[in-house]
This record gives sequence, C-alpha cells and structure tokens, in this order.
Amino acid sequence: MAVTRRDFLRSSACALGSMALASSIDTFGAVHALTPLAATDYKALVCVFMNGGNDGNNMLISLDQYNEYSNVRSAAGLALAQVDLLPISPVSGGSYALHPSMQGMQSLFNQGKLAILCNNGPLVEPLTRTTYQNGTGKKPLQLFSHSDQVGLFQTAIANNVSQTGWGGRLADKTTGLNGSATFPSNVSIAGINLLLTGADTRQLAVADSGTSLANVLQLNMSGTSAEQASRLVSFNELRGLDNQFKLVKAASDIRSSSIQTDIALSSVNPTLTTVFPSTSIGRQLKQVALLIKACTDPTAGINMKRQIFFTQIGGFDTHSAEIGGQASLLTQVSQAIQAFYAATVELNVQDNVTTFTMSDFGRTLQPAGTGVSAVGTDHAWGNHQLIVGGSVLGHTLYGTYPTLALGGPDDTDGGSNPRGRWIPTTSVEQYAATLALWYGLSTADLAAVFPLIGRFATSNLGFLG
Repeated sequence: MAVTRRDFLRSSACALGSMALASSIDTFGAVHALTPLAATDYKALVCVFMNGGNDGNNMLISLDQYNEYSNVRSAAGLALAQVDLLPISPVSGGSYALHPSMQGMQSLFNQGKLAILCNNGPLVEPLTRTTYQNGTGKKPLQLFSHSDQVGLFQTAIANNVSQTGWGGRLADKTTGLNGSATFPSNVSIAGINLLLTGADTRQLAVADSGTSLANVLQLNMSGTSAEQASRLVSFNELRGLDNQFKLVKAASDIRSSSIQTDIALSSVNPTLTTVFPSTSIGRQLKQVALLIKACTDPTAGINMKRQIFFTQIGGFDTHSAEIGGQASLLTQVSQAIQAFYAATVELNVQDNVTTFTMSDFGRTLQPAGTGVSAVGTDHAWGNHQLIVGGSVLGHTLYGTYPTLALGGPDDTDGGSNPRGRWIPTTSVEQYAATLALWYGLSTADLAAVFPLIGRFATSNLGFLG
C-alpha cells in the first residue's frame, strides 16, 4: 500500500512521542542562558518523588520529643513503638530515629552519605505562626492540595503557576556545560513531568530497567531493508523542509534529537553487578544507573557532563491503613536508594551524583481515624527530605525540626481543632537552589531559575560540599 506524505509524517511523529519538548520556540518565552563553558567533570541530580504526601512525622522522629509524639498518636494506633525505631545521632545534635523499615537509610546516615532536611516546603516568604494566622504573611497557592503542591515542589515558585519546572530551568541555564553532547540532559524514568520541563530543554522519557536501553525509543521502520533505506532518505529530506516556520522547526528538532538519542542508546549495552530490588522504584533507579554508566563511558561517545533524572513511587496518600502501607513504601524507597548509591560506588561516580527526595507535602501529626488497620493522616505542609551522595555532608540534620505540639509554635492551626500541620522553616527554593549550585548553576543565574530566592536568608543550606 502506498504511504502518503501525511501518513509518513503522522506515523513518524507518533514513533517519536517519548521525546517531550516544553518549547524550543523563541516566541513562546524561551529562556536563553549565558552559555557557560563546557564542564570537565560529570554531575547528576536524581529525584525520587514520593507521590501522595509522605508522613514525615513517622519517617523521622525526635526521640527528645517522643513522649509528645506518642501522646498524640498512640491512642489511635499510629505511634511507632520506640523500641522498634532505628536510632541515629546527628553530629548537629539531638537524638532522632528513623522508621523501622529504613535500615538502608540508617546505614547511609551513619556512613555520612545521607543528610536530612527538616521541615521543608513551599514558601513565598518566611512565615511564622503569627503571620500565617493574622494574614500579614504571604501564603503559597492552594495549600494542602495534591496537584497544586506537587506543582510547587516541581516548579519552586510558590506564588505563581509556572509552565516550567526548576529542573528544566536549571538545564536551560547550564546547557553549555554539556559542550557539544547531543544526548538529552533531562531524563525521566516515570513519564513526562513538570520538574524537568524547561523553555528550551527537551525531556526524554524512557522505561525502567525492564526495558533495555537499546529499545527504549524503538524508532524502527517496517518493510524490507531497501524500503527502509528509501524511507529514511525521504524522512531526512522532509526534516529539512519549511524550517523557516517555528512550529515546523520545533517538530524537526524533536525528530533529529530523537534519532541521535536512539543511535546513541542502540550502541551501548551497560551492565552492573550491583543488585537492585525488584520493585518499581528499584527498576527505575537501576535504569538511571545504567544511563549514567552509558553517558559517562568514554568509549560510548555520548560524553554527557550534566544530567537530571526523575523517578517516582506512588501510594503515599495514607488517609487510612498507614502503618502497613507506609512501612512497605519506605522499605522500597530505602532499599532502592541504598542500592543506587552502591551502584554509583561501583561506577566510581558516588561523589558526582546526588539523590534527593520530594513529596507533595507532609501529613498531620493528629491521626485520622483509629485502629491500626484504619488509622491514617490528612494533608499537611512541612516535611522532611532525604539527600544521598558522596558529596553530601551527611550524618547531619539541616533546617529546623518542628515542635511536636498541636497548636504549638509550628502548627498552622489553633483554637479547638489543632492538627499539627507544620509551617516550613526552609523553602523548596532554598532546597532546590542548594542542589542547583552544586550542579553548576552560577550565582548570577540564581534569580532566573528561582525568582523568589532573594526573599530568604540563604540560597545554600550547606548540605553539599
């Protein structure tokens, strides 16, 4: 059957659907970086997004405040027994413990490879309980909403709806660090997302390690070898037509980049000896490790210097049955991140890769429901984040751990219905800016990537060396 020009363009566009383009079109508001010189070292940021709102109050517990924690949560069956907790002793002081399911994170913390950022969340400006309650302080958009708070973590702009994520804007500003490399700098193993969406930066979405790198794009043509060769000639000719039109050029650029990416991945077959757990987040992080090996192998010819990866695990919206549900999820997170760190050691890039967590929001200290099989928590605000890597100044807590008191100094709520929704003491912008500065963002470009950063006391929280 004859293939029309329209059919050919339609089918080729569909085949390239795994390449996402936020916008490479000047008139669509592209952010043009002052192109930095190509980097000589490799650095990567790896996001583990815990979708649904992880209960940080049960992930990291202050043993100095265990009685206060237990008094609020025990009656409903939500408090974890102190004897079961995994104690850690931060060099920053105080006595704390991790959830019993996080042995891997306890080990990395004790090795100095894990830091914890306490009570972090979206902020327009620093807030106190007083300025929050009397309305004199500016609040983030749509607090306690899943979709909105996911957006605020991924854009790091708490007072506006943004079409780009901070990882995308970071890549826009640091694209020159990759020199002449053509492989996408932003790669998701969990579908297209806002975090990696830039104005100029293309986002590559690939499957987890259940699919080999050679097959993640599958840009294949049907027919005989002669027919494929003929079609490829026509395809390449078509990509050169009408490029004076911005939309056509953008589509052509996507196809060209996809072909280059497919060729690069088809030529490598990286392997690892590190054993990863056979879970979704385990397979995602294994694929990241394989991509890092491929992109840093000098014989593969990809030669990337800067990359940002996105992975995700869902199920953290624990309005009920939290005890068992969160235990399973945190086991998966802990085991996968521990295996991923071991893989970076195997690849000798542990000092060049930083893994960090984000989640929609924290959850209320006040339980929702009663009984171990039913009890859960509701949406809250400030939460605790994990940061892992060889360059992490670990064995330390950063930020300020909240006072575990309903209606206390860190609680948004008062009166007859205090719930324990912590007002963050560090903003998402400060968290992301610290990661971005380590990655290679210049201080001159900080405000372009993080427009609210000047409202906070520091742009570097100090957890990376």
